[in-house]
Amino acid sequence: MSKEYERLILAKSYIEERLASQGLDFTPRIGLVLGSGLGGYAANMEVLAEIPYRDISEFPVSTVPGHDGKYIFGYVAKSDGAKVPIVAMKGRVHYYEGYSVQTVVMPIRVMGMLGIESVILTNAAGGINLDFAPGDLMLISDQITGYVPSPLIGPNIEELGTRFPDMSKLYNPEYREIARQVAAEMGIDLKEGVYVQFTGPQFETPSEIKAFRTLGASAVGMSTACEAIAAGHMGLKVMGISCISNMASGILDQPLTHEEVQETADKVAHKFEQLVTGIIVRI
Repeated sequence: MSKEYERLILAKSYIEERLASQGLDFTPRIGLVLGSGLGGYAANMEVLAEIPYRDISEFPVSTVPGHDGKYIFGYVAKSDGAKVPIVAMKGRVHYYEGYSVQTVVMPIRVMGMLGIESVILTNAAGGINLDFAPGDLMLISDQITGYVPSPLIGPNIEELGTRFPDMSKLYNPEYREIARQVAAEMGIDLKEGVYVQFTGPQFETPSEIKAFRTLGASAVGMSTACEAIAAGHMGLKVMGISCISNMASGILDQPLTHEEVQETADKVAHKFEQLVTGIIVRI
């Protein structure tokens, strides 16, 4: 057993013991990563338990404002009274914080080991597509990750997945169609495009954005793509949605700030939450 897998086993065991100590026999079906703008999503859940990352041995802890860093376990209610068991990550860690990319994806891998079948990744992103505007929501159709190391580099963890996993349909086509249907029913103008993950923490230069556009990218951010690879490696069904929080560097004649990103994400939080809830109860 590899050292990396041992860390995952220890984290999984701690979480299961913590839930059991509260009298909970809980297996989540869907994992949800709450990016900027979805930090308050727990209000839409019947929360059973919360476990801060800092309580889990050798687990990464977020250092970024707006990323609390904890798992939230609970249910999302369906209209017929049924409940969908989910685990939500409130806050994530990023490669630019100094963690290895394998450590960055630990929370995703642990959710997979806890029993989830699918994961919804959300984020705030800069718009590269000139038809986008701040406040738009973008369904991720594919991704570009050449700027961040793959979390699969190094000895393969055979217990998680194959050495050379297929990524041709990383973002599940059936789930993407569900997202389109839910958005249409709710009157939400859901954009669609390719997401590129950059390392950060600096925002990109105008020339980098031009290069990304030439490569076919529609939006850029500093997370998500490496998490999607780790999830796909485990055989999880993946969906991704970006909140276009600002136009990327060089498109508008103004500097980029983290405060602008958070402010825009907060403004569209209600619409974002409605869409995510509609998708969860449908899948």
